[in-house]
Parts: sequence; structure tokens; C-alpha cells
Amino acid sequence: MIVILQRVSEASVTIEDHTKSAIGRGLLLLVCAEPGDDEAKIRKMAGKVSKLRIFSDDAGKMNLSVRDVGGEALVVSQFTLAAEVWSGNRPSFVKAAGPVEGKNAYEAFVAALEAEGVPSKTGEFGAHMKVALVNDGPVTIPMRL
Repeated sequence: MIVILQRVSEASVTIEDHTKSAIGRGLLLLVCAEPGDDEAKIRKMAGKVSKLRIFSDDAGKMNLSVRDVGGEALVVSQFTLAAEVWSGNRPSFVKAAGPVEGKNAYEAFVAALEAEGVPSKTGEFGAHMKVALVNDGPVTIPMRL
């Protein structure tokens, strides 16, 4: 599983000129399932995301988690994170999970994040989405299990 975590002051997903989901302060999570992502990996990733101390405390030090600040997550599936680009000029996505496995892992990740106490909203798996965000910091962290 690959997750690109971005600390945001706001983020939204639009599909066909309709806002599907929007959050205020929290995390935009771009998620790519890989073959073999099992329940244990998914829970581990959700646990790490929910506890990662990347929000500032009163002293301005990154010392608080998304749960600590009462933030939300906007979780967007993005198979292109598994792109292989070093052979030819067209990216290959063979390292991404297939559509059924990918959707199941994505939905399991959202459920695991909710179980960790992080209110979560989503994009739409497989849809063409427009993602808007205000990256706070900026703070962007790539994560892979």
C-alpha cells in the first residue's frame, strides 16, 4: 500500500462538476493498493496515519495527530502512485492492485481509518476526479508498506 499524506487546511473532490466530498483541517490521503495488501497491512497503515504527529501544538512544534486536532481525512484512490516510468515513455501500472482487489483494499483502508477514530470522506473509486486542496505547511509525506 502506498499513501501520499498531505496536511491540509481544506480539500475537496469534484466529479462531473459536482462536489462529492469536502473537508476542513485534516489530511488528504492519496491511496494506492498493491497486490497482496492484506488486512494487517491496511490496519497498520491506518494506525500510523491516525497517530502521525504532523500538526502543530501551541509551541509551533509538530506534536499533534489528526485525531488530536479533531481533523478529518479525505481519502482518494490513486492507482497512478504505483507507476513504473523507467522503461519507455508511457507509465506502466502493473504494480498496482487490479480493480477488484484495489477497491476492496481502498474501502478497507477507509473503514480502518474510521475505526482509528478519524472521520473520513472519500472520492469515488475508479472515477475521473478533480481534487482541490490547500496544503498546510506544506506538509507532504510519502508512506509505503
